[in-house]
Amino acid sequence: MIPVILSGGSGSRLWPLSRKLYPKQFLALTGEQSLFQQTLQRLAFEGMQKPIVVCNLDHRFIVNEQLAKIGSHAQSMLLEPFGRNTAPAVAMAALQLLAEGRDELMLILPADHVINDELNLRKALELARAAAEEGEMVLFGVPADKPETGFGYIKAGRSEEGDGLVPGAYRVTQFVEKPDALRASEFVRSGGYYWNSGMFLFRASRFLDELRNHEPDIYDTCVLTLERSKATVGMLTIDAGTFECCPDNSIDYAVMEKTARACVVPLAAGWSDVGSWSSLWDVHEKDSDGNVLKGDVVTHSSQNSFVHGTSKLVTLIGMSDVVVVETKDAVMVAHKDAVQDVKKMVNLLDAQGRKETQSHCAVYRPWGSYDSVDNGSRHQVKHITVKPGAQLSLQMHHHRAEHWIVVSGTAQVTCDDKVFLLTENQSTYIPIASVHRLSNPGKIPLEIIEVQSGSYLGEDDIERLEDVYGRTPKATVTS
Repeated sequence: MIPVILSGGSGSRLWPLSRKLYPKQFLALTGEQSLFQQTLQRLAFEGMQKPIVVCNLDHRFIVNEQLAKIGSHAQSMLLEPFGRNTAPAVAMAALQLLAEGRDELMLILPADHVINDELNLRKALELARAAAEEGEMVLFGVPADKPETGFGYIKAGRSEEGDGLVPGAYRVTQFVEKPDALRASEFVRSGGYYWNSGMFLFRASRFLDELRNHEPDIYDTCVLTLERSKATVGMLTIDAGTFECCPDNSIDYAVMEKTARACVVPLAAGWSDVGSWSSLWDVHEKDSDGNVLKGDVVTHSSQNSFVHGTSKLVTLIGMSDVVVVETKDAVMVAHKDAVQDVKKMVNLLDAQGRKETQSHCAVYRPWGSYDSVDNGSRHQVKHITVKPGAQLSLQMHHHRAEHWIVVSGTAQVTCDDKVFLLTENQSTYIPIASVHRLSNPGKIPLEIIEVQSGSYLGEDDIERLEDVYGRTPKATVTS
């Protein structure tokens, strides 16, 4: 089977750690590796192909870097200009496979879930494989053992002789929207209900047949989108103009709730979608007071709370059942019972045009990263890190000059017709309208402090003349 890793979400319920340009799947929330990396590594066993990764166009460099860090690679990357939900994303992957003559079993996995019991995961995969090879549309259901209101539920019927299902798989009899607490408690008491994990297994042609029958607009638009998309080795850049016309719909609504071949395979493997701060508290070890503490945190007379400090000391006094998350540019405080409303706060901030929902102070680029240190009306200071062998685009600015100071490593500087090296504690000046480039020719990361000054410091004051990463000549992002 071939894993199709869906990595297009924004993870707004885990703001302020998760941002649109660096969402939760790329964060190390439950260990040393990111959720995306953990998803890939638990699939590294015999019988599993290298994955297809579906991600946002803006995240492609993050995906490549995180793959490289664990010594992995994707057999293909599908780059979405914007999200259209899971049904179109999977349709594009299935159509690409069939275009290559590969009608394979597709294991659909979100990139941002936690699964602790890999042995039981593999057992569930083998059972699901047997069902999918018989033409079933398999959904992995997590046994509902407590009244969660943040998940959709699946009701499964009993297996009966002659129903065509392999032993251990159950026919889906009902899909239930996220219930209130009373209904969720009733589901748990009655038994036979599962949380919808968002994980699926089916053959590519089976999915496309069902999609064509039940949602022909999605199917037809995706067929046309594939024809107009740009394919390179190991990468498909999805055509934005056509894909924009595609209806926004999930696999559940588009296919699974309408097909007669939907079945559920139980997944009792320590699954969590870590979709909220309270669920992240659930999966972590607690101290003697029931607290989960990350970073430089000191508590007094506080219980059952989640506190995450990133850049400064955080103290908690006389508090219970709260979530406190501190980043360099934002602090979020919520009661654990209200963490599902974090997304509403993100929407409110978006409506106000706040940049804190888009990116961190630290912004990641294919050549490295930069961190905003200070800014004013006519100045801005950044800490820039350039990876060994990497280089920024050849560019110019019309409204600002720049001063570069090397903190560590060696910089190769291009400034108009001059090319020269700078080492630790040396500096240079880049005048307004000068054609310039910063490169790292060394074997260790290059770190510089950049001081910008001028009448306009916006990130759209950049004219790219040459770029090794294939970015457009003009862009609204830095360097």
